[in-house]
Amino acid sequence: MPGPRSPSRGGLPNLRRLLTWLFAGRALLAFGTMVAAALIWTSRPDVAFLVAVGVVLALLITAYGIWVINQRQRHPGPVFLTFQLLADLGLIIALVHVVGPEGSIAPALYVLLIATYAVLMPFRFGIAMTAMSSAVFVADMWQHTGPTVAMLLHVGVFLTVFVVVAVLGERLREAGEERQSLTSELRRVRYEAEVILRNIHSGVLTVAWDGSLVYANPTAQQLLGFERTPVPGETLMEMLQRRAPGLRDAVAAGLTQGRRIRRGEALVERGDGQFPIGLSTTTFRPGPGTQASVTAVFSDISDSKRLAELHLRTERLEAVAALSASLAHEIRNPLASIRSSVEQLARGAHAGDDERTLAALIVRESERLSRLLSEFLDFSRVRATRSEPVDVHAVASAAAGVVRAHPDCPAGTQLLVEGEHVMLLGDEDLLHRSLVNLIMNAVQAADQEAVQVVVSVAAVDASQAPRDLPADRAVRITVSDTGPGIPDDIRERLFEPFVTRRRGGTGLGLAIVQRAVEAHRGLIFADSVPPGQGAGQGTTFTIYLPDPRVAEDDS
Repeated sequence: MPGPRSPSRGGLPNLRRLLTWLFAGRALLAFGTMVAAALIWTSRPDVAFLVAVGVVLALLITAYGIWVINQRQRHPGPVFLTFQLLADLGLIIALVHVVGPEGSIAPALYVLLIATYAVLMPFRFGIAMTAMSSAVFVADMWQHTGPTVAMLLHVGVFLTVFVVVAVLGERLREAGEERQSLTSELRRVRYEAEVILRNIHSGVLTVAWDGSLVYANPTAQQLLGFERTPVPGETLMEMLQRRAPGLRDAVAAGLTQGRRIRRGEALVERGDGQFPIGLSTTTFRPGPGTQASVTAVFSDISDSKRLAELHLRTERLEAVAALSASLAHEIRNPLASIRSSVEQLARGAHAGDDERTLAALIVRESERLSRLLSEFLDFSRVRATRSEPVDVHAVASAAAGVVRAHPDCPAGTQLLVEGEHVMLLGDEDLLHRSLVNLIMNAVQAADQEAVQVVVSVAAVDASQAPRDLPADRAVRITVSDTGPGIPDDIRERLFEPFVTRRRGGTGLGLAIVQRAVEAHRGLIFADSVPPGQGAGQGTTFTIYLPDPRVAEDDS
């Protein structure tokens, strides 16, 4: 027996609703039968009494059926439906006995009964039901009129009605089930699409032909800086013109010209600054002569652009490192020969005071050139030669101690090391040199003025690190100072070799740090606020070093 089905457009109502209609129709039939029995009570009291008893039994069976369906929530099976059929047959027989066989309404009632149960019962039970109903009809009519050809015709009509109604009912039921299945699948797909759109990292924005909002997912609202959740139908183009003119132009081109953009860029202006987005648009037009709508998909590409700059900077550093190593080797040997020759000439018997003074100058400058060549070689030889567990906090503390004891560190300078004791697989010497360079750079940039330098160490997960970092967890090292900041003219070239603002500096310190970080497959970023351009001033270098085995030291 098929289970109860939910009502669906294009299909049959569920079994519970059909039974409710059956009970209502039976109650009307019982009421009519009781009225007819009351009219013949004086002329045929015996028949009226039996009819009344039959009506009462039918109503009791109806009440039982309502209780089973609504209170016990039981599934109506074939036995239950058979009892309901008997109640209806009893009512029909009673009504026929009341009104008489002449001009009898019995065939019409039997047709209605068979059609109803053809829908309620499965096909094989419906055949038995039709056969039983036909047998009752023939037996009842036989008593009143005897055998006639009309009986056989009526039985044929009953069978035809059952077959037609049963087949059509099954077709409607299948159509309803299919429609219900499609509706459920569509609901599931919509739910999954909604979940995806709410959780993806790209903004999705759909704009109607008149510039009104159709849909905006939470990421789009966040990227565009909506002060409140927009309402579908709200005009959007003016806001886009203020916040993201490039995005607005792309949407307008799709609406007016049907133009699609596969890969584009635009700038978004928000209260917290300006950042680039990558975008693509799709124009949807349901049919000829209909109005178009445009869907734009966009995302913040700030990190991607910064990473692209980092990769380009790394390539440049590799090229400069190779050139530096070659030049250093080519210059160092002749320079050593020049220095040795000058020292011998200065010690000669014919050398006077002027000659010795010039020789000392040449030796001093050659030593300076030798130190510069050594820095070139250090720059070219930056490699992570070993990988072992390193306590990053301890390395930072040691680097701060070295800078604190350096002659260039002014009195009153505060060097603080904060954060966790985090273990990292890396080259301890290389990390030590990098942190010494960063801290020393912060101290020397203050130009003999006391500053505060804070080194912070922390373990972070993927959500707190740049997306392209090759690990789920990493160590973040920040070196922040309260110094004068980085001038705009060198900020873009900060990590390039030979870029410096300090007199006598080679400009290789930050380039060496960059290569050391790259040797550990990490990333380094610099943020600076020069004087007069913000609420505070100073520079912060942030290093991310990946390690699949980052763990906090229990000690």
